[in-house]
Amino acid sequence: MRTVGLLGTAFTMEKTFYHDRLEERGITVLVPDAEGRRRVNGVIYDELVAGVIRDASREAFLEIIEGLEVRGAEGVILGCTEIPLLVSQEASALPLFDTTTIHAEAALRYAVET
Repeated sequence: MRTVGLLGTAFTMEKTFYHDRLEERGITVLVPDAEGRRRVNGVIYDELVAGVIRDASREAFLEIIEGLEVRGAEGVILGCTEIPLLVSQEASALPLFDTTTIHAEAALRYAVET
């Protein structure tokens, strides 16, 4: 993949931690527009961290993912631990990368190898 979308808190989407590391590897990072970033951040902090799962929020996230696809994203990084509570791979036409699972699998490989 050469272009990916990134969803997470406003900090994750707007700061350069993910962007810099991916762009160093030739991967372009797309984030939602300002309204989309506000919506994603609000759902994370106002709903997901409190265990609230709303169908309307799921639909909003899927629309945001579709918007990223229209802009050229070939996959989407779910850069917040709570997002997979709301959206699943089965609901998305694009591959989703759950950073919680990716980190857990890396930690397990590290633990087994040492």
